[in-house]
Amino acid sequence: MGAVSGARQVDAVVIGMGPGGEEVAGRLADAGLDVVGVDEALLGGECPYWACIPTKIMVRGAGLLAEGRRIPGMAGHAMVHEEWPPVARHIREATDDWDDKVAVDRFTSRGGAFLRGQGRLTAPDEVTVLGSDGVETVLRPRRAIVIAVGSQAAVPPVPGLAATPYWTNREAVAAEEVPESLLVLGGGPVGLEIAQAMSRFGSAATVVEAAPRLLGREEPEAGDLLLRTLTEDGLTVHTGQALEGVSYTPGTGFEAWCERGERLTAERLLVAAGRRVDLARVGAGVLGVDDTAHALPVDERLRVPGSGRDRRPGVWGVGDVTGKGAFTHMAMYQADVAVRAVLGQGGRPASYHAVPRVTFTDPEVGAVGMTEAQARQAGLPGIRVGATDLAASSRGYIQRVGNAGFIKLVASGEVLVGGTVAGAYAGEMLGQLSTAVSARVPLADLADTIWAFPTLHRAFGDALRALR
Repeated sequence: MGAVSGARQVDAVVIGMGPGGEEVAGRLADAGLDVVGVDEALLGGECPYWACIPTKIMVRGAGLLAEGRRIPGMAGHAMVHEEWPPVARHIREATDDWDDKVAVDRFTSRGGAFLRGQGRLTAPDEVTVLGSDGVETVLRPRRAIVIAVGSQAAVPPVPGLAATPYWTNREAVAAEEVPESLLVLGGGPVGLEIAQAMSRFGSAATVVEAAPRLLGREEPEAGDLLLRTLTEDGLTVHTGQALEGVSYTPGTGFEAWCERGERLTAERLLVAAGRRVDLARVGAGVLGVDDTAHALPVDERLRVPGSGRDRRPGVWGVGDVTGKGAFTHMAMYQADVAVRAVLGQGGRPASYHAVPRVTFTDPEVGAVGMTEAQARQAGLPGIRVGATDLAASSRGYIQRVGNAGFIKLVASGEVLVGGTVAGAYAGEMLGQLSTAVSARVPLADLADTIWAFPTLHRAFGDALRALR
């Protein structure tokens, strides 16, 4: 324990200043509260510096290469030569070279105070911040504590892996050059996006997924489509294949051996096996919750049950730490609910029946609400499923490369409870499907919709007609 500064009384403390935490802290400061935001890393969190924004720069560059290579035979002649340095430069520009001064100034200009350090609950009404200089600052909020610490890359317990210089998404987006070969551990959104992008920039990419299929939380048809298209794109994909060990030799690279005997080698290894929340690190145990749990328990107003008693401040959770989805849009949605709760403004509680998510591969996969399996497992009544092939449904559509894909809708009774769009522009097409699921628009009303021709989204009409 380092030196301790005197305890400071404030109105609210926000631990974790990612998108959700920054939104909460900024709005509470706008409301006139004395707010302190705490983060040991960069203000803004994972999304703008190591995840959403820089990875989409990678994906955009890779997409341009793919489009250029499709010109011959369709529109003329082209020779495409990949160059990673412009992508690396654009990432550095977008992240301000991993400097958060602009973000800190943005927050403090709203009246908030920012402390850089590890924030930890040391009592139900006390937060202690350990700065990089070893000085501890004790904060005693009168009104609210908001835990928005986000998540970290989960590292599976593969023998030998922890002793190697593996990459997570953070090292991948900061790469100054593309490795000659890349082994990706994990067939989820992060692993597939980075693997495909780096493959298109010349890396020999191999994906290993322990589950039977890619994108295991989505419809099986989505995983099958990506397995087919990624393989055609030149990637090597192993599904249903767990690693039994990993080793690393400087100058040679990584070697991994699989349970079925295959030995895989690569210059770099990317761990993209999901995310984890560390409740013990934030001191959640002082609230009487299990700090080994995968998420912080919160109610429909994002409040930790039992907090705020005996004149102590209420405690809220926002973002990844709640276990409701590791998405920036989820953190922002929850931030609004939490701010209204702290300020006593009421309004709608949190609802999670229509959570959208997008995997930015080529083709993209966008989904909202439940999959067919989830709906059946939940025992929903009157389940019907309708699907259509995207290319067939968009007949007459002005030719765009990448029409392969599908739309799959899941209905219960007379409303949609979920749906998946896989194909070109799937993330953009997801908007109207998200609205339909969120607002529980009657199927009869959706069936009366006039879909513009020739467009991809007109395939929704065919999928609706196929519901059985």
